[in-house]
Amino acid sequence: MFEKNENLFNVLFEAASEGIIVVDEKQIIVASNTAAAHMFGYSKEELQDQPLNILIPSRYRSSHPQHFKGFLDDSEKRQMGHGRDLFGVKKNGEQFPVEAGLNPFEVDGKRYVMSLIIDITIRKETQRQIKELNSELEGKIKVRTRELEESVEKLQNLNLSLEQEITKRKEAENRIKVALQKEKELNELKTKFLSLVSHEFKTPLSGILTSVMLAGKYKLEEQQDKREKHLNTIKNKVHYLDNILNDFLSIERLESGKVNYKFNTFNLSKLVNEVVYNANVTLKSGQEIEYPTNIENITLHQDEKILELVLSNLLGNAIKYSPENTLIKFEIKIQGEMIIFIVTDEGMGIPEKDQKHIFERYFRAENALLNQGTGIGLNIAKVHLENLGGSINFTSRENVGTKFIVELPILRENS
Repeated sequence: MFEKNENLFNVLFEAASEGIIVVDEKQIIVASNTAAAHMFGYSKEELQDQPLNILIPSRYRSSHPQHFKGFLDDSEKRQMGHGRDLFGVKKNGEQFPVEAGLNPFEVDGKRYVMSLIIDITIRKETQRQIKELNSELEGKIKVRTRELEESVEKLQNLNLSLEQEITKRKEAENRIKVALQKEKELNELKTKFLSLVSHEFKTPLSGILTSVMLAGKYKLEEQQDKREKHLNTIKNKVHYLDNILNDFLSIERLESGKVNYKFNTFNLSKLVNEVVYNANVTLKSGQEIEYPTNIENITLHQDEKILELVLSNLLGNAIKYSPENTLIKFEIKIQGEMIIFIVTDEGMGIPEKDQKHIFERYFRAENALLNQGTGIGLNIAKVHLENLGGSINFTSRENVGTKFIVELPILRENS
């Protein structure tokens, strides 16, 4: 099978920076790219028709066939070794940490598994260095705090009569402690941010690569439905990445104070139709958005792009956290000088103990940790709305659904 399509596979495999290895049902290597061969210290010819076990450390070889069989029976793509450290072994016997994504597929009635393999040696070393730096920083904080406490104690003993001076020094001490704590929190946020970006971008990009490779195989007319499925996957993942980038740009602007709100007069129906159209791209099977169509006469003077960002975030969350075959209701009401947007879903809901944290940056509810997301969208929406004189609130019941309510002033053009 692979010999017949050698040119196609060479182009696809060699274009990937990750190592790619394809095995058949017997775990025999039937194809690999140069990146994979170089990663394990072999030539491509040496890997051809070899058992996959030559790339697996000996201590894992006995259990691997059973894991492989279970994976084929499940027949779905997944990340290998979730929650565990994975290792490969080079030709010279050297072991190194890897990250692997498994993608099953079938050609001419035969089943194969394609592995996308990444050497994460540098990442592991970076994580180790970050951990050491954080430990060193904590040590410095303790030493500095202890030194400050000793200095303050000496001053108190020497200057009992100078209460005003002691008060001033205590205030200085507190300011330094706050500054040190902020320094520590900043380092933790940077570490968390780098890990978040790495994960949220790597997974969709690997999926896009896989879909591109598989879509290229379906050239016959009767295979176009399969090809269309992979093209839709690419479209969805690109849309997801675009939303993440927009969120990161919003965070940077809010942090730097560079947000300049641009007010303009616009027809609400045009914005709503655009938001719903973009949301429809990500709908799951059987999901439907019910939204008002009698709003042609509503005109707003607001920041159109910010309102679009907020409403897109709420509809996107409703779709993401709701199962298939559910209804998402998008309502719009006018109350005096305020316009109210209501998005209601029939999804997993927010656990009661997590609800007080839901607008905190990077926070993910306990029951949503396995879903893709950055945990910054609602934080961005809340800050923007408050800056524009509006508000956002919600009610939610776990396993029943969630309702988000946005209130925004209907500004006049001369206001």
